[in-house]
Amino acid sequence: MTISATDAAYYDPWDVALNVDPYPMFKRFRDEVPLYYNEAHDFYAVSRFDDVNRTLVDSESFSSGRGSVLEIIKSGMEIPSGVLVFEDPPIHDIHRKLLSRAFTPRKINSLEPHIREFTRTCLDAVAGGGSFDFVADLGSVMPMRVIGMLFGIPEDHQRRVAADGDKFVRTERGGQMTDNPDGPITDGEVFADFIDWRREHPADDLTTELLEAEFTDEFGVTRRLRRDELLMFMNVVAVAGAETTTRLLGWIGKLLSEHPDQRALLAADRSLLLGAIEEILRFEPPALQIARYVTRDVEFHGTTVPQGSALLTLVGAANRDERRFGDDADRFDITRAPKQHITFGVGAHFCLGNALARLEGQVALDEILNRFPEWTVDLDHAVFSSASAVRGWDSMPARV
Repeated sequence: MTISATDAAYYDPWDVALNVDPYPMFKRFRDEVPLYYNEAHDFYAVSRFDDVNRTLVDSESFSSGRGSVLEIIKSGMEIPSGVLVFEDPPIHDIHRKLLSRAFTPRKINSLEPHIREFTRTCLDAVAGGGSFDFVADLGSVMPMRVIGMLFGIPEDHQRRVAADGDKFVRTERGGQMTDNPDGPITDGEVFADFIDWRREHPADDLTTELLEAEFTDEFGVTRRLRRDELLMFMNVVAVAGAETTTRLLGWIGKLLSEHPDQRALLAADRSLLLGAIEEILRFEPPALQIARYVTRDVEFHGTTVPQGSALLTLVGAANRDERRFGDDADRFDITRAPKQHITFGVGAHFCLGNALARLEGQVALDEILNRFPEWTVDLDHAVFSSASAVRGWDSMPARV
C-alpha cells in the first residue's frame, strides 16, 4: 500500500489491503503518533518496542482476561475456562505450569527426527514437478502433525481438528472473529471422542499426562482438570501452535525468494539456519498485533489511556523499531546480531511453544534447501489470509 505524506496516520486491523504491507504506516506511528487512537473502532495502539514490551509485561495494568484479540475484547464476551492465552495470573500461571510439561527440552528434541521425516515425506510428494507451495504442500499439514505427535492424536482425527480450528480462526475478507455465528472461540468438542478413548487407553503422550495430572487451583483445591478445561487446553495448543507455524512457513518462502543472496548463504552454510528463522520471525511476525484490556488509567507519551480501554500492541511495528534494532531495522538480514524481538510475546504470556515453532521452522527450511536450493514465488497466485488474529498466506506457490 502506498502512503503519501499528506495521509493521516491510520490503522484498521481488519483492513486486509493495509495488512499486506503495514510497515510504512507503522513507521509513521513510531515517529509521529507513538500512542495512536482510532475513533472509528475505539481502541488505542502503541508501536515502539519499549511501549509494547512494557504493556505485555504488566499483566496487572493490561489484562488478557477479556481476550487478546481486539474484537473479542470489544465484544465483552465471557471467556471460558482453559483458554490459556486469554487468562491472567494466578489461574494463567497454574494452567501454564500444567501445559509446560509438553515443552521440555527433552520432549522438543525427541520430536526433531519425526518432524524431519514427515517434512521429507511432504517434499517427496512434490519432487520433480517443478513447483512447490510452501503453505499448501507443507505449512498447512506439518504443524498439525507435530501437534498430533504431542497429544497422541491419530492422523484421521488431526484433519478434523484442523478443520474445526479453521472455522473459528478464519474470517471473511475484512471480517472479525466475532462475526462467526458459532462465536469466536471453539468449545474444543472436536477432541471429545478422542479424550474419552484415551482415558480408557492411556499412552505416553500429553493427553494422558493432562488426564492424570493433579494440581492446586486458584481456590486452593487439589484436583484434576475438568473435562471442559482439558478440551479447551487441547484446542488452544492445537489451533495457536498450528496456525502460527503455518504462517511462518509461508513467510520463509516469500522472504528468501525476495532475497536470493541470503538464501544462497543459507544453502552453503546451515549454521545460519537459527539466525535466519529469528530474522524471519522478527521481520514478518505471524501475529501482527496483540490486544489487551486496560484495567486502570495508564499514561503513554503524556496522554492518559483510560481504564476500560482496548489497547493494541503492534508487534510488527515494535519488531522494526530503529530504537531497538538500529537504523537498518527495516532491512531483512539473516546475519543480524541476535536481539530479543516480540514475535513470541514477553512476560507471563511468552509463547510456551516457541522452541517447538523454532525447531519446526529450522527443520523445514533445512530440508527445503536440501531439495530446492533455489525458488521463485508466484505472488500473482499467492493467497493472503483473511484471519484477523494471525497474518500470513493461505498459499505461497513457487517455481523450483
